[in-house]
Amino acid sequence: MQNQTLRWRALWQPEMYHGWGRTRNYFEGWYFKLVDPSSQAVFAVIPGVSYGQDGQAHAFIQVLDGIQCKAYYHQFPIEAFQPSTERFAVQLGDNFFSAEKITLNLPQLKGTLQLQNLHPWPKMLGAPGIMGWFSFMPFMECYHGVVSVHHRLQGQLEVYGQAVDFNAGIGYVEKDWGVSFPKSWIWMQSNHFDSAKPMSLMASVAHIPWLGSHFIGYIVGFLWEGKLYRFATYTGAKMQVELAENQVKLAFFDRKNRLEITAHPAPGANLISPISGQMTGKVNESMQATLDVAFYEKGVLRYQGQGKNAGLELAGALEALVGKPAKNH
Repeated sequence: MQNQTLRWRALWQPEMYHGWGRTRNYFEGWYFKLVDPSSQAVFAVIPGVSYGQDGQAHAFIQVLDGIQCKAYYHQFPIEAFQPSTERFAVQLGDNFFSAEKITLNLPQLKGTLQLQNLHPWPKMLGAPGIMGWFSFMPFMECYHGVVSVHHRLQGQLEVYGQAVDFNAGIGYVEKDWGVSFPKSWIWMQSNHFDSAKPMSLMASVAHIPWLGSHFIGYIVGFLWEGKLYRFATYTGAKMQVELAENQVKLAFFDRKNRLEITAHPAPGANLISPISGQMTGKVNESMQATLDVAFYEKGVLRYQGQGKNAGLELAGALEALVGKPAKNH
């Protein structure tokens, strides 16, 4: 099957591999968050590929231990990376990744987990994924996708050689692909709210190069009471960023709803990030952050609570992301 055909298929299924035929200046990676029911084992596992400007290429799996604040980078020959042409499924050495299950054979983590009751980001006409119509722009520096904002985990893993039960644990899966990560961004995510129903929050704000200039782009998904509320540059939502000592405040609002988030940083570890396809950058990510959330519907406070086990990245010159003060509801 021709690379162009495969890329076209992936455009409508953002969770799939997009890098068919790419050999330079390209990266792609998936982010699997794994949290056991006791929140004693909190991990991110990130499989991916890197093609440098000079054609040097390799595959990798990064492991972030959110509790011990340690990160590990496992490198593989590029030939070990075997993506499916039909769906999101990737074999990488003895490791396997898909939307339904993952199998790991790494020094830190071994075993298989099933992913159940997925909540995928909805596909719409003209908006195949989380980026909306920006998905169709061929010159973007970085593309973003969400495979599932919330799901249950089933199975066991050996964590540093000790059996850990992940049954009824909670997971989240997203991905990135393109040339480089933005020069500055804020990203946060939590599934752990005090709620009987599935809840999830993901918010991303980034400096986006655009036709010789730039803009501040943002994407937010808030799953609450069975509905995914979206705030994004392409939906016409407005945003406010406020930087304070030991916290970051975000506000997103449209004509109907308003979402306020106060993120509290916590210790983390450095992940390797892509620059011109090569894994030569660094970004610090915590998985112990907390997110204070307030959600208003037509000016009425509908939800207030805190997300725990939160992933949080604050990268680059954050001052460039600060917007004008937001108006009231």
